[in-house]
Amino acid sequence: MPGLRTLLTREEMVRQSMFRGAALHLQNPEYLQAVRVFLDELLSEDTRPRDLTVAALGIGRERAGGRILAKQAGIAAGVDEYCWLLGRGGISVRALKKDGEAFERGDTLLEVEGERGALLSYERVSLNLLQRMSGIATAMHELTERAKSRNPAMAVVGTRKTPWGLLDKRALHLGGGGTHRLGLGDAILVKNNHLALLAAREEDAAPIAVQRAWKLRDEAVFIEVEVRSKAGAVAAAKEFRGLREKDSAACPCWLLLDNTPPSAMRDILQTLRAEQLLEHVLIEASGNIGEENIGEYAESGADAASSGALTHSARALDLSQRL
Repeated sequence: MPGLRTLLTREEMVRQSMFRGAALHLQNPEYLQAVRVFLDELLSEDTRPRDLTVAALGIGRERAGGRILAKQAGIAAGVDEYCWLLGRGGISVRALKKDGEAFERGDTLLEVEGERGALLSYERVSLNLLQRMSGIATAMHELTERAKSRNPAMAVVGTRKTPWGLLDKRALHLGGGGTHRLGLGDAILVKNNHLALLAAREEDAAPIAVQRAWKLRDEAVFIEVEVRSKAGAVAAAKEFRGLREKDSAACPCWLLLDNTPPSAMRDILQTLRAEQLLEHVLIEASGNIGEENIGEYAESGADAASSGALTHSARALDLSQRL
């Protein structure tokens, strides 16, 4: 990418575009607000109108202690949010593992101390938080390791298929992966449904989309167009090249090759390279990417591979609370 390429390598542009999880922490007012609204609603739903079991058993205000145990190895995530949530209930928490830190089966992640009723009433929501976020972080870490073993330059990122919103995005970050867009307002991603409203053929619609998106380039972290054919990829890349020659300092430009097998992806990249277009765009592979095929996509030459399954089908890590 002329101009920008003199300042940043392809890998640096990938990280600039899609690795934005460092901003997702409780000192960030926007993230804190998202955490507060989401967890308050979960806790309110779970304890409305009261914890009937605690009330029935007459468990009083005496204090007790407990710990969170790992029943399988993984990457810790949600620790800060867990401490924040329980702190609001008057429960003291001592974190023995930090967010992003690896742990083994049998390790104690956290120790808690507080009123017995509060410890029991907060247990399920707080454990769900730790289990989900740690599960996502662990899956991202494992997928990233598989990709890096075949191509150290390729990044693994999530998608916007995030039922828990920014908490899912932070979990991806803690697992060592990219966040992709944090929301609809920070980048331009033109997908197939957008293209269908611009022209009947992908190769005709893609240049129109690039031209229109270019007008808001100063507001976007990156611009990306989803294509599913070689003709569409070439047409979009040519339009990016033409616009970039007039404004070399503009934001990174991506092609999202959706549901494209690794062999077809290599063929498209070879064509882009032959036509001197590849230097003007970054390439994202997407569509049913997981442990079984991430290595093939890593070897295809893509700059990044995204997986929605990391969050939309997240598997909770096996953790338990013992009082």
